[in-house]
Amino acid sequence: MTEVSSLTGRLLVAAPALADPNFDRAVVLLLDHDGKGSLGVVLNRPTPVDVGDILESWADHAGEPGVVFQGGPVSLDSALGLAVIPGDEGPLGWRRVYGAIGLVDLETPPELLVKALGSLRIFAGYAGWGPGQLEDELKRGAWYVVESEPGDVSSPRPEGLWRAVLRRQRGELAMIATYPDDASLN
Repeated sequence: MTEVSSLTGRLLVAAPALADPNFDRAVVLLLDHDGKGSLGVVLNRPTPVDVGDILESWADHAGEPGVVFQGGPVSLDSALGLAVIPGDEGPLGWRRVYGAIGLVDLETPPELLVKALGSLRIFAGYAGWGPGQLEDELKRGAWYVVESEPGDVSSPRPEGLWRAVLRRQRGELAMIATYPDDASLN
């Protein structure tokens, strides 16, 4: 097997033609990517479930809109906390993934983290790919790989994130942001 160049910390933006309904217009932040596979969370799938309904102690600390996000189709009964913490050192209960973005140990008492939190999102489930699976999807053109920005994790308008991320790209990718929701209506 050839060496895999890590995409950890980058965004996967679903191409309009991606046929999997789990990832229609999805923006996925890759939390881990190596020769063993890939793991990420979909940043733009808010659910109607309030954070307080499943993790009461974290409810007051979750950023707007204060709901749980569907992180992907895998392990929907598990929760991941993703937080932006500025600075070089993170508090106990937080593990840096990339830049200022890291995972929160949701078993940690919130009081140990809240002073350092820049933003927090809670995700039910995650997106996962086995060895080589994501690379195959990339070769088929299912995803665009772009740089992430810390604000992507806490976008106040997650439903518009797909277009916003594409719009900030240069060249042809910016034009894809104008792709209609239903191309058959053109």
